[in-house]
Amino acid sequence: MARAFAGFMVRNAAHFKRWDPPQPATVGTTAHWRRVLAGAVREFRNGSSLRWALFDANDRNGSRLLGRINFTQIFRGPFQSCVLGYQLDVDAEGKGLMFEALRAALDDLFIARRMHRVQAAFVPENVRSAKLLERLGFERIGLARRYLFIDGAWRDHVLSALTHDDPDATLLED
Repeated sequence: MARAFAGFMVRNAAHFKRWDPPQPATVGTTAHWRRVLAGAVREFRNGSSLRWALFDANDRNGSRLLGRINFTQIFRGPFQSCVLGYQLDVDAEGKGLMFEALRAALDDLFIARRMHRVQAAFVPENVRSAKLLERLGFERIGLARRYLFIDGAWRDHVLSALTHDDPDATLLED
């Protein structure tokens, strides 16, 4: 699995540079991803994150990662909220894959895991993300000035959120 993540990041390094914070020099190594994935398992177990991996169904050995979906900063209690991040292989763009994957992941998050709110942020120039989130029902809630350091500068981000109101939901304990 670590090899698939390392390959994904190496293949897409130039593509992701425009949208993501700087990555460590080790991001293309399996050792890096073994550590990151072990951390993801710990975070899943303690309820602070939920991460999805999208693999190429046509890859016979099942090792070609096409995308990632991360729900992080999960807060329970009266907030029931988290932050969404995602990445898609540049060669997989424009095929509706991330829309389908996010729709399934959000259904799981809202229905099975009883989350109330998901927030996502994107740089204003990322038209694909803007359209994707809008299509999924996210509403723009503001602009965060100089929000993240990306591609050599502090970049503004559009903040958006999607909520799911479940009148029968009970608050889950922390």
